[in-house]
Amino acid sequence: MANNVDPRLAPFGAKVAADAGYDAGLRSYMLSIYNYMASGVLLTGIVALLVYSTPALFAVFFNQVGSPTILGWAAMLSPLAIILGMNFGLHRMQESTLKLLFWGFAALMGVSMSTIFARYTGASIAQTFFVTAASFGALSLYGYTTKKDLSAWGRFLFMGVIGILIAMIANIFIQSSALQLAVNIVGVLVFAGLTAYDTQRLREMYFAVAGTNFAGKAAVMGALTLYLNFINLFQFLLSFMGNRE
Repeated sequence: MANNVDPRLAPFGAKVAADAGYDAGLRSYMLSIYNYMASGVLLTGIVALLVYSTPALFAVFFNQVGSPTILGWAAMLSPLAIILGMNFGLHRMQESTLKLLFWGFAALMGVSMSTIFARYTGASIAQTFFVTAASFGALSLYGYTTKKDLSAWGRFLFMGVIGILIAMIANIFIQSSALQLAVNIVGVLVFAGLTAYDTQRLREMYFAVAGTNFAGKAAVMGALTLYLNFINLFQFLLSFMGNRE
């Protein structure tokens, strides 16, 4: 007996194959984002610990009371310049250049964050890191799997970030502990929301970049976005969970 496939079923078979290919491509794309992000966080931690544990190197960037030197200010401000350069030069740069800039950004962030070892105990830093990692993982998983459209969160979360920046600048002059507490609480909530929102946004972006030469660049920029969410969430949580030296 002939074993012919019913031609009426052919579209269904093609759809199943297409869906399977899409799912595999999406998993690979998201995995590359998480790998880049994790490598950046790891590099930041290594550099931060190296700078702090090497007195001569720490003295290059910070004085005895922890205030930045000229090179310290350069290291602290350079990440902002790198972010701007990556965004404005995205379409002109090679993927390899973006990767180098991302890891350079992560290393400079490590220099800036080396002072946390002077302010908080190592145990509380480690504890906060694991809490941040678990929270970030759960929030990112929610953003990836939820059927709810989180796009409406974007405007409010962006406004929250702007509000945090304004309040932090104002508190430099006001020196209010109550305002600082409010900033820390709002910071945790905003970057928790951004983690879920950005994960969903990056997942949806795959529709636009799948199969294009831009996919690799999009993965690096996506990693930068999630890296910033992780680092900010960690720093705001550390303000609550960190035990002072």
